[in-house]
Order: sequence, then structure tokens, then C-alpha cells
Amino acid sequence: MGRKLSGRFVAGMTVADALKACEAVNREGIAISLDSLGESVAVESKARASAAIYHELLDAIATRGLNANVSVKLSQMGMDFDPELAERIVGEIVEHAAAVDSFVRIDMEGTPFTEATIAMTERLFARYPTRVGTVLQAYLYRTAADTERLLGEGIRIRLCKGAYKEGPDHAYPSKEDVDANYVKLMKRMVRSGVFCGIATHDETIVDAMRKFVKEQGVDKAAFEFQMLYGIRRDLQRKLTAEGYGVRVYLPFGAEWYPYFMRRLAERPANVLFLAKNFFRS
Repeated sequence: MGRKLSGRFVAGMTVADALKACEAVNREGIAISLDSLGESVAVESKARASAAIYHELLDAIATRGLNANVSVKLSQMGMDFDPELAERIVGEIVEHAAAVDSFVRIDMEGTPFTEATIAMTERLFARYPTRVGTVLQAYLYRTAADTERLLGEGIRIRLCKGAYKEGPDHAYPSKEDVDANYVKLMKRMVRSGVFCGIATHDETIVDAMRKFVKEQGVDKAAFEFQMLYGIRRDLQRKLTAEGYGVRVYLPFGAEWYPYFMRRLAERPANVLFLAKNFFRS
């Protein structure tokens, strides 16, 4: 049952599986961000093995002409036990992306990683401008300041609500406050002149963005909507048909089970969310 459920939201076990899924989504006019699953590695050999998959993906994206980039997690690259190693490994991936005209998104994890992730992104962006960006989470109090910080440097942001369980000392406790902060931040980002990703499946927020874009004359090319593989596929297609850019975050790999269960354990509301989407087209 777990494999069947995860199969809706995880694009297979192998690089070949992921590339096949990527090509299928691309044919619908939708871009991809490839994510090789895995977190919290504890030895350098595993971090290097994880990185090797990303180098393989970048080469495949280039040779196949895919509309895709990659997303990496720092804990998968050794951040937990050797931050300098993680930066070297991610730096090599970003260098490779620059060489093949691609892009690397450094994913955001829990609050112990927030400042380190932003700071590493800034250092790598200074070496490889336009080739690396990161993620900010609207449920954190600090995100408004982080938004100004990154936009001021021209660094691309993926804005999401936040998937990890955080306490009221770091994050807004109510959904209403998170949503309000998200809408405020997305409006700021799309008018900044820095291309950004609006990562949400919340149709109320999507509609608020569509209305804002129309009223303010914001170019649709200033941003893209981003969603998870297998979730709100109907909405993805609708937005694409309306001329908006849409990118799907596509996870794959043998680590699907811990990934899937961790998402459910961190935020119990995710259980209902995924169950609802399992039966949507």
C-alpha cells in the first residue's frame, strides 16, 4: 500500500525512471526540478555518491534537451557532519550546472539549517551568478527579512509555506498568518525583477496571484508556479494553458520510504493533503 501511494508522488527508483517521468511532464509544457531523495547522510562516501547522481542528471538534462534543473539538500551532501565538505560538494554541482547552462536549487530544511543554507547560497552565487538559488518558507518570522536580503543580491527564491514542524518561537502558529505572510511575500517577489518560484497548491493563493498579476500588469515571465509531482495535476495543466510558467518538483530514488513517512510524521496535516490528491486527476 505504501509503495502504491508513494508511486503517485515519487517518480520511480532510478535516474532512468526520473528522466522518463521528466520527459512525459515536459511534453505537457511543464518544467521540472529533479530531486534525488536522501537526507542526513553521515559519511563522506554517501555524500559523494549522492552528488554523483546529480552530476549524472545534469549531463542527461543537457544531452536530452530537457526543460529541467536540479534541487539538492545540504544534509544529503554532508552538512550534518562536515559543512565545509558539503559546500565543496555543492559547489562542484553548481560549477557543473554553469558549464551545461543549468541551475541548482538548494532546498531548505529545518530551522537549524536556515542561516547556513542562505549563507552558502550567497557564497556560491558570488562565484556562479544566476546558477544557484534557494528556498524560503513563509511560516518563519525571519522570512520577510531574508526575502529582502536575497532579492537585494539578485538571488532567485522558491517561496513555499514550509513543510517541517517548527515551534512558535520560530514560526507563525496559525494557518491564517502563514497564508497572509505568503501572499505578502509573493507579491513582493514577483515585482522585484528577480525571477522567482511561487510554490503552492493552495488554489486560493494561486487565484490571488492571478488577480494580482492582471491588476498590476506583472509579466507572467517574471515568475513561475511550482508544485509537487502528482499533486494538483489538474491545476498544473490549467495554469499552463493560461500561459503561466509551471515547474514540477519531481522526487525519485530508493529513499522514497523515509522521505514519504518523514513528510507525514513532520506534519500530520500532510496525511489528509496527500490522501485528497491521490484521487485527483
